[in-house]
Amino acid sequence: MSENIDKKAYYAILFEYYKELLTDKQIETFICYYNEDYSLAEIADEFGTSRNAVWDTLKKVVSLLESYEEKLKLYEKDQKLSDYLNRLKNHVDDEGAKIIVDIEEME
Repeated sequence: MSENIDKKAYYAILFEYYKELLTDKQIETFICYYNEDYSLAEIADEFGTSRNAVWDTLKKVVSLLESYEEKLKLYEKDQKLSDYLNRLKNHVDDEGAKIIVDIEEME
């Protein structure tokens, strides 16, 4: 995990990269807890389950996100690409700078 961001933000970033690999229930639970700030009890009431089941789902999602990043490294690669593009900006002419902007817009 990057030392520059906290865990909640880190998981939110990983979620954007890997959410298509999660089940609908996992996605909904993650969004309620991390994005909408629902409590475990509120999520349990919403889905008609126990707080413990919600907690287990959240732990599984976080574990999956970390596992996907460990294997696929999409976030890490994106960070490196951004760093390389920023460094490259100092060494190109105007046409090169336009190409860099085009690459950044692809992200």
